Amino acid sequence: MASLLLAALWGLSVFAGWGLDAFCSDGACADRLGGFVRVSGLFAVVAACCTAGAWLAPAARRDEGRFMALMSVAVAAWVIAEGVVFVGGMIVR
Repeated sequence: MASLLLAALWGLSVFAGWGLDAFCSDGACADRLGGFVRVSGLFAVVAACCTAGAWLAPAARRDEGRFMALMSVAVAAWVIAEGVVFVGGMIVR
């Protein structure tokens, strides 16, 4: 559940404009923030793949250790993705 909530938060920050509303007031700022959004997108892809792998791969679902490892990496990657957007927003501000 935490992974899905973090994914929703990241998605709203990036795609719904929450990040722009929080940090930017002009177009130049939005362009600079876009670079940080692209970097955070790399971590988001890792997180989404780990989450999907944990839930969809039969081997991961049967092995609790493997499932927890994948979910831990996924949550950490979501937190890093959010952190990149936040720190990037503070820098471009």
